[in-house]
Amino acid sequence: MGTRPHAVVRTLMNSLIGGTPAPTFDDPLEMLLACHGRIQAQCGTLHKLLAHLPPHGCDTQAQQAARAILRYFDTAGRHHHDDEEQDLFPLLRATGDSAAQQLIARLLGEHQIMDAAWRQLRCYLTGLAHGTSAALDTATAEHFIAVYDRHIALENSQLLPLAKQLLTAAQLQTLGKNMATRRMN
Repeated sequence: MGTRPHAVVRTLMNSLIGGTPAPTFDDPLEMLLACHGRIQAQCGTLHKLLAHLPPHGCDTQAQQAARAILRYFDTAGRHHHDDEEQDLFPLLRATGDSAAQQLIARLLGEHQIMDAAWRQLRCYLTGLAHGTSAALDTATAEHFIAVYDRHIALENSQLLPLAKQLLTAAQLQTLGKNMATRRMN
């Protein structure tokens, strides 16, 4: 089997700039894990925004932070859920593994909670992003951060290791291709 183009580019970039290479769609489970890190970074920005607003109000920094969070969760965050719900979960269900079935049911329930939390938070962030409001409900923001933290911990500790164990190389390749295609549309 020949070297995959993503692997060649990653190796070249790593030799040129040093450091750990970013995951590619050739390794979709690592890509999902990296997405979790980016989600946590956005939640960190949200936490900083909570602290920033009382002394500074809806200044340029607050507006930029709100726009960045909105942009991430409206695009990449949505893609991440779709990667799981439309591709990863069906692949795991098809294995017939009972632990996978139970975990998927729990994660889908959490996705609904997270989507509801996002809809609530999004209203506040939209006002901040447009500079029309300096309001950000602390309880709403902290709830959003907490549900994501718990969800990511569960996926990192159980879902991704289970997927690595149950899915074949061909299934992982299909998952990666589907994830890449989703981001092209």
